[in-house]
Amino acid sequence: MHYLFSLWKPILEIAVVWAIIYFLLLFIKGTRAVQVLKGLIILFTVFFITQIFQLNIINWLLTKIFAISVIALLIIFQPELRRGLAHLGQNRWLRFLARQKKTLEEVIKAIALLSRRKVGGLIIIARETGLKNYIESGIPLDADLSKELILAIFNPHSPLHDGGIIIREERISACRCFFPLTENPHLSKNLGTRHRAAIGLSEESDALCIVISEETGEISLAVDGNLRANLDIEELAKILDDLYIKKH
Repeated sequence: MHYLFSLWKPILEIAVVWAIIYFLLLFIKGTRAVQVLKGLIILFTVFFITQIFQLNIINWLLTKIFAISVIALLIIFQPELRRGLAHLGQNRWLRFLARQKKTLEEVIKAIALLSRRKVGGLIIIARETGLKNYIESGIPLDADLSKELILAIFNPHSPLHDGGIIIREERISACRCFFPLTENPHLSKNLGTRHRAAIGLSEESDALCIVISEETGEISLAVDGNLRANLDIEELAKILDDLYIKKH
């Protein structure tokens, strides 16, 4: 038991060293530091060879070069070091919230334009419930979310405008997705296919299902099987902020 307990220190040290090396390689990937690292590896290899064969003069020269190289590296890579320290000091949670805020801003801008132009659309924002089956039923995109891309998809002349888009983890996962229609007998007969699909999906998942009517430009939101109709853009923005940002 004592032997097993004494193992935790070397295991912890190995894990810490591995993590440091991993994040260091991740940080320098794609930068000029990669070439410098290769050069240092070559120098260290030569250094060990000179020690093995007792090439004292070359060994002495390499020792002096290593001493000077520490200061040189600090000067050469000052911008990268400054950027790395700043990146390390940033709060990951705040960056995550900022991405979510940016996602909703792009979605709200697109919805406002679709509503104004009376272009129909069905936008699904996934939360906790997986929507893999519905993503696979459509055309996979896995694209960066932007107002322009949403407008392009729902352009009436686009072959992708039928069905809905699914937004998951701040990206457009798929478009031209089709969802189950609600079977609720108490709904108004005037509701179209998009509204019934939005309600149907919200009955089966916790997704936020936004509908833009192509007849009137009216904005609706289906959540948990309930439809909130005739929302203005400010109301929608506040509801989405409450349901997505604060509880996602």
